[in-house]
Amino acid sequence: MIDNSNNGNDEYASRLIPLALFCVLVITALIVRIWYLQIYDGEYYADLADGNRIRIIPTMAPRGTFYDRNGQPLVTNRPGFSVSFMPLTAPISPEVVDRVSKLLNVPKEEIEQRISVHYGFDPIRISIDVSQEIVTIIEEQKNLYPGVVIEVQPIRNYALKQEGAHTFGYVSEISDAELEKKKEEGYKSGDIIGKFGLERVYDKLIRGVNGGEQVEVDVSGKPVQILGKKEPTPGNDLILTIDGDLQIAAENAVDEMLGQLGCHAAAAVVLNPQNGEVLAMVSRPAFDPNLFAHGISSKDWNAINNNPYHPMDNKCITGEYPPGSTFKIVTGTAALAEGKVAPEELIFDSGQHWLVPKGNAGGEALGWLNFYAALSHSDNVYFYEMGNRLGVDLLSDYAKKFGLGSVTGIDLPYESPGLADWRQYKWDVYKDEWYLSETMDAAIGQGFNLLTPLQAAMVMGEIAANGKRYKPHLVKQIVTQDKEVVQDFQPELVGELQVEPWVIELVQSALNDVTKNGTAARNFYGFPYNIAGKTGTAENSQGIDHGWFVGYGPFENPTISVAVIVEQGGYGASSAVPIGRKIMEAAFNLQVQRGELVAPK
Repeated sequence: MIDNSNNGNDEYASRLIPLALFCVLVITALIVRIWYLQIYDGEYYADLADGNRIRIIPTMAPRGTFYDRNGQPLVTNRPGFSVSFMPLTAPISPEVVDRVSKLLNVPKEEIEQRISVHYGFDPIRISIDVSQEIVTIIEEQKNLYPGVVIEVQPIRNYALKQEGAHTFGYVSEISDAELEKKKEEGYKSGDIIGKFGLERVYDKLIRGVNGGEQVEVDVSGKPVQILGKKEPTPGNDLILTIDGDLQIAAENAVDEMLGQLGCHAAAAVVLNPQNGEVLAMVSRPAFDPNLFAHGISSKDWNAINNNPYHPMDNKCITGEYPPGSTFKIVTGTAALAEGKVAPEELIFDSGQHWLVPKGNAGGEALGWLNFYAALSHSDNVYFYEMGNRLGVDLLSDYAKKFGLGSVTGIDLPYESPGLADWRQYKWDVYKDEWYLSETMDAAIGQGFNLLTPLQAAMVMGEIAANGKRYKPHLVKQIVTQDKEVVQDFQPELVGELQVEPWVIELVQSALNDVTKNGTAARNFYGFPYNIAGKTGTAENSQGIDHGWFVGYGPFENPTISVAVIVEQGGYGASSAVPIGRKIMEAAFNLQVQRGELVAPK
C-alpha cells in the first residue's frame, strides 16, 4: 500500500505559498503607504488636519473718524452687537434659519439668499446692531442656535444725525453687485463700505484693515481655544474743512425759515473764497445716516424713498436751478469787460424793454439807471439790454469763464454740471432755433440757464477773490491714528477771470450797495460787518418761484462766500436773505448786546 500523506501536505503547502506572498505584498503596500502618508507627504496631511480643526474668524476694523476743522469729532464709531452665522463644521440647519428669522424679524428668504452666496469661513452677518435683549436670548439658549454667534463690531455713529448727512454720507453692507466690481480690491461679502458722500469718496483710505482670531474648534464646531490673534488696524481719519458750529447754525437757520414759510426744500453752501474750503453745506430735506449704519428697515427706507422732495439728493451739488437775478453778476461783468456798456451810461427803464415786451416784476419802472444802480436795485430792463448787446454766444462764454456749465470738482459724488451752453442745448433737445427773447431771459438767469447752489457760491467767491476761482474741497488732511499726515490738501487755483481790475471793483461796489440801499438792505440793517450780496427770484414752472441769496464778507477782506436757495420760497429778499444773514452772524461769531449785534472783541 502506498502512503500519499506527504503528497497531500505538499499540495496544501503549494496552495499557501501564493496566499502568503499576497499577504506579504499587501502588508508591504500598507507599510509603503503609511510611510508615504506620514513621512513623505506628512506635512501636507498635517496641514489638512489642522484645517479641519482651526478656523480664522475675522474682526472688523473701525473706520476712521471725521473731525471738523477745529478738532471736533463729527463721525465716530461705537461698539455694537451683530448676529451672524458661523458654519464651522456643518451647514446651518433649516430649523435654525427659521428660528433666527423669527427672532430677528428678518425674512427667511433673505437669510437663505445670504447663505447661498457665502463662501469660506467668514461670518454670514444677518443683523447688525441688535439689542441687548436679542444678545441675551441667543447666549442663554445656545443649544437652540448652533452655528449662530454674536460679534462685537464697530458701528458708524453720526453724532449730528441728519445735520451734515449729505456731506458725510453713510455706510452699509456691500451689495452683490458692488462685490462683483470690488472683489479684486480685497472686498468681501459682509463688508461695510461707504455708499454716499465722503464715506464713499474716501472709503479705501478710511476703512482700515480687518484683523482676526485663529481659533481651534472641536468636532461640533465649538471654539476650544484661541491659537493666535491679529488686531484690526483702524482706518485713517479725515480732518474736514467743515466748521461744526457753523454747520449746525446754518442747518438751524434753514429749518427755521422753512418752518415759517411752510416750504419743504432748500440748500445752503458756505465756503472760503480765498482757498476753496467748504465751511458748511446744508440740503433739505435730509435723512439720518445712522439708519443705514445698522441696517435700514423697510419702513424707514420707504419714508425716505417716497418723499416727493427727495431727501437723498444733495441739492447743493445735484440741484440745478435757474439762478434768477444772481446771474446778473455774470451778465454785468461780461458787459463791462467787453465794452458793451460804459459804467456811467444811462439806460431808461420805462417798465419794459423796447424790443421785446419784458419788464420788471410787478411792472415796476425805475427810470434812468447806470450800471451801479441797475445791479444794486436788480433792474431787469437794464440787464435785458445787456443781454441784447452781448448776444447769447458771448454771454454763454462768460458763464463758462465763471466755471458754469461744468462740475466744480468737489470731493463728493454725483455732482451736476448745470447748463451754460444754452443755444446748443435747445437745438440738441428741441431742434429749434434760438430767439432774442431767450437771450434776454438768460441774461437775468431764466430760461435754459441752470446752476447748482455750490456754483452760485463759487461765482460770488470769484468776485470776492478778485477773479480767482479755487477748487472747492471738504478735506484738509488725511491722518493716521498717530496723527501722521497721509495727505495734505492745499488750495488749488482752477481759474481766473481775464478782465480789467476796475471791472471787478465796480461789480464789488455795486454788490456792496445791495446790502446798504438795494434789495437786501432791509435785512442787513445794523449788521456790524460790511457785506456784499445779491438777491434773486427764479421763476418756477412747477409752482411758486424759488428764492435766492448770494453774498460774501467782510467786504474789505472776504473770508466767507454764501449761497442760499429756498425752493418755492418766493422773493429771495424775504426767504433766502434771512438765512444768509444768520449764517453770517454765526460765521463772524456775532453776539447780541443791549438788543444790538456786535462783533466779538
